Amino acid sequence: MIADAFIGFGAWAWIILGVILIGVELIAPGSFFLWLGLAAIATGLLDALLGLSWQVAALLFALLSVGAVILGRFVTRSKTQPNAEPSPLNQRGQSLVGRVFTLETPIKDGEGRIRVDDSSWRVTGADRFAGARVRVVRVEGSTLVVDDP
Repeated sequence: MIADAFIGFGAWAWIILGVILIGVELIAPGSFFLWLGLAAIATGLLDALLGLSWQVAALLFALLSVGAVILGRFVTRSKTQPNAEPSPLNQRGQSLVGRVFTLETPIKDGEGRIRVDDSSWRVTGADRFAGARVRVVRVEGSTLVVDDP
C-alpha cells in the first residue's frame, strides 16, 4: 500500500524522500542523511527527466547513495596530518612549558611545588630554595620538569 503510493508519486516521491532525509540530518546531525537526501533528490530529478521505472530508480538511488556517502566522507574528512604534533588543547601542562614561575615550596631531593593561578603543581629538578625562579622545560605525566630561567 505505501509502496503503491510511493510509486504513484513518481519522481516527486524521490524528491520528497530527499527533503525528508535532509530534514532528518538537520534534526540529528551526523553528515550521513545529508548525502542520502542528495542522492534521493538526484534520483528524482533523473526520474523526471528520463521517466525511469521504479526498479531502475531504486537501483539508481542505491548507486547514488553509495557514491554520495563516499564523496561525503572524502569531502568532510579531517585535514590533520597523522604525524602532526598534537595540540596542547586540554593539556594544561604543555601550555606551561617555557614559562617562568616562583617556587612555592623548596625543591628538596629533586621534588617541590609551584603555584600556577589557582592550582599547585609538583615539579622536579635541581634542589632550590622556596621563592626561587624556575622555568618549565617539559612535562612528564602530571609533573613539571624545571630548570634555571
